[in-house]
Amino acid sequence: MEKIAVLYDAGQAVLSTFDLDEVLQRILAIARDYFHLQKVAILLFDKEAQQLCVRSQIGWDAGNDKMCLGYHEGLTGAAAFKKQPVYAPDVSQHPRYICTAQSTRSELAIPLMVRDEVVGVLDCQSDRLNHFDRVTIDLLTLFSTQASIALQNARLYSLERQRARQLEAINTIAQQSTAVMELEELLTRACAVIQQAFQVQHVSIFLREESDLVLRAHHGTLTPCIPPGERFPAGRDPWPHLLAASGSLIEKNLSSGPEHLRLFAEASSRMSIPLISFGQTLGVLTLHSSQPDAFRESELQPLESVADICANSIQNAHYVERVKQLAYLDGLTGIFNRRFFELRIVDEVERARRYGAGMAVVMADIDQFKKLNDEFGHLLGDEVLRQVSSLFHQNLRKIDVVCRYGGEEFALLLTQTSAQQAVTVAEKLRKLVEEWQFPGVPRTVTISAGVAVFPDHGVGRDELIRAADNALYCAKQTGRNRVCLNSRSRVAAAGG
Repeated sequence: MEKIAVLYDAGQAVLSTFDLDEVLQRILAIARDYFHLQKVAILLFDKEAQQLCVRSQIGWDAGNDKMCLGYHEGLTGAAAFKKQPVYAPDVSQHPRYICTAQSTRSELAIPLMVRDEVVGVLDCQSDRLNHFDRVTIDLLTLFSTQASIALQNARLYSLERQRARQLEAINTIAQQSTAVMELEELLTRACAVIQQAFQVQHVSIFLREESDLVLRAHHGTLTPCIPPGERFPAGRDPWPHLLAASGSLIEKNLSSGPEHLRLFAEASSRMSIPLISFGQTLGVLTLHSSQPDAFRESELQPLESVADICANSIQNAHYVERVKQLAYLDGLTGIFNRRFFELRIVDEVERARRYGAGMAVVMADIDQFKKLNDEFGHLLGDEVLRQVSSLFHQNLRKIDVVCRYGGEEFALLLTQTSAQQAVTVAEKLRKLVEEWQFPGVPRTVTISAGVAVFPDHGVGRDELIRAADNALYCAKQTGRNRVCLNSRSRVAAAGG
């Protein structure tokens, strides 16, 4: 999370000014101080000359500070042409490398892009071979999107000072959105801020999920025809045009179109802007008005800048989610770990208590796993753990949770489940493992499982886990390869 904080601080710094030279200096200073780079440069793309020209740099050899390269020359040209980062872990082995500093051993070039258009390249160099690891490249790539937006905002400011009020709104939205790392809060706040800053009646954000668009947040004065979370096939009009990143769309009169496209009851016109981050369309920002022909082409540019900022913030929020998920995943099996289980069980107990729904905890253990390791080796033992995890994961509902609790022990959370249903599920898993042919293991692998349910065996995390563990111990003591339900109810235990 420290790296996420660095990314946030860096975004705040570059997005806090509109002066182009100041933005450039801040980008270089952040690359130098936050990412510990002694040689870094920004090359801006001259569209007319089709060249990348050094605009600002730190650490390059004398005489190279005014260098201009063709659109296809060097690693920077390759990055601009491919629209993706280009990395040379050893510049001496890269055919495109152009020397700008004699001490350079590795180089990373990241295109600076706005709405799928290259505006420049961030060039990072190191005196060490293979200096840039995957995490650093990802962070620099995310930072480069913030830098791109900062550069674009500066250009907008210098070219169109008459839009000072709208540009100030863009800056405000940028600062607020980069301060939020939780996706749901970010989307809700973004809709509210955009609606107020641009004085529109309603703002909504749809995010792309597989082949659908999902309404994730909205804010304004119109009446929604659909609930949050509603899904739309991405192939249905008007979404294909927007998701193909072919530009924004203004619909002047919605009353002439199908009713299902209106989305908000009183809506008569709509502006839709794709949310694009680093060439990837993440979703759509829509603005609605009850008045026909309420939106103008001249309003697109500042709103597209807002959409870019929102898309970048959404990408950052996704990155934070991935980091959090990694913290809760078991490295060997890929399923959730004990830390996640102990957090999730508290939520499930509270949900069961609030709604009066049943829930169950199953503790399962691979029988005689130590003997299996001793006979066939730890590599094969690890593979057995992975396959057992996969069997559990594939044969439980999506709302259920399977975790590796430690060693060869697993913990399962079964929501809205009675005692008998939990025993049936555990027995099904036991049979699957018993009948599974584990490659390289010439004998049957079995599991034992213990089941406890809320509220019969406990009303808190520790009580339920202890009850399921006791039932697992019973299964082990009575011969293994079986499922046991805790036989002592909480009421009986309290009275006895």
